[in-house]
Amino acid sequence: MDVERDDIVVLVDENGEEVEFEHIDTIEMNNSEYVVLAPMDKIDPDQEDEEVIILKVEHSEDGEDSFITIDDDDELDDVFNEFQNRMEEEFGLEDD
Repeated sequence: MDVERDDIVVLVDENGEEVEFEHIDTIEMNNSEYVVLAPMDKIDPDQEDEEVIILKVEHSEDGEDSFITIDDDDELDDVFNEFQNRMEEEFGLEDD
């Protein structure tokens, strides 16, 4: 039975293959919007440190959204720190 989920994002990798990600969070900061995604094929409930991918959202005039890789390490760190703070507040998770 296939269940349609609204929190699944499908992106195309550098090899042209579709890869599914789970949408974890959307963060708005510094007049920009970012999405935090987790690869669906690597979700392991026993693993404490899950991999996440953070992409910047660009909105075009025609209403289409594009996800852009963040090249600025400081910008990426700022968004990741905000994401960590949200997870700590929401789930009581703390970084060891």
